Amino acid sequence: MQTEPKHVPIDETDRRLLRALQEDGRITNQALSARCGLSPAACFDRVKRLRERGVILGYTALLDPEKLDQALMIFIEVLLDRTTDDVFTAFSDHVRRIPQVMECHMVAGGFDYLLKVRVSDMAAYRSFLGDILTAMPGVRETRTYAVLEEVKLTTRLAV
Repeated sequence: MQTEPKHVPIDETDRRLLRALQEDGRITNQALSARCGLSPAACFDRVKRLRERGVILGYTALLDPEKLDQALMIFIEVLLDRTTDDVFTAFSDHVRRIPQVMECHMVAGGFDYLLKVRVSDMAAYRSFLGDILTAMPGVRETRTYAVLEEVKLTTRLAV
């Protein structure tokens, strides 16, 4: 069975398309083709190929957390009680189901996971910490870092 390579080579035209799509994922094929100097048919084929090769994963709407009462961003270091496959699996399976967790990364270093969480305020975070996070499988210790200012926030990759 042949597997897809992790790295997919792309040319400068693909890069122009990807930059434009990251800027405006709702751009029409006609506008995208004009912006990138391609015919509409060639543009459509290239974008389709980038989707099929897994370079473009999907399209989404970016929402304003403040307008949806989720303005407080918290980063949390999580240290597990044991570093075994069953504890890692139980923790990661559980964290995937928690809507307040925006990101979860297993990391190397002084702790096991780094979480990015969004809640409305400190009271909501206190409830999240006590009722949800510390009740998760294998959690031994946490360290909380409340974000005071978002200096840079982007979803764009440098292509």
